[in-house]
Amino acid sequence: MNTQPTAVWTEIPVRDLDKATAFYADVFGWTLVKNEDGPNPIVNYTADMEGIHGHLYPGTPAASGSGPTVHLQVPDTLAAASDRLKVGGGKVVMGPISIPVGDFLYCEDPDGNSIGLFEPKAA
Repeated sequence: MNTQPTAVWTEIPVRDLDKATAFYADVFGWTLVKNEDGPNPIVNYTADMEGIHGHLYPGTPAASGSGPTVHLQVPDTLAAASDRLKVGGGKVVMGPISIPVGDFLYCEDPDGNSIGLFEPKAA
């Protein structure tokens, strides 16, 4: 049996890299890091690159309501993160939904990308 994570990297396409960087930094409290070493600039969610991570990149998001959903853990509560999401131009689509390991909301970022805000159950 494979004990490795099934998802190891995420890439979220955005129309305006600087605007999206500010949105994700505000909603999740991340210190995002721009990298221009490759063929296109990208913005990594963090600088440490340990474990499972991902980045934002200039691209065309899927149509609203389609495409994959990337679930991202919030730094505090769903209520606080969803408030920041709305202020930043995102929208809550559905939820909160409770599952055994926590609660989440289906949302869209300002580009219409489907994202989940996830709050794990308290230990």
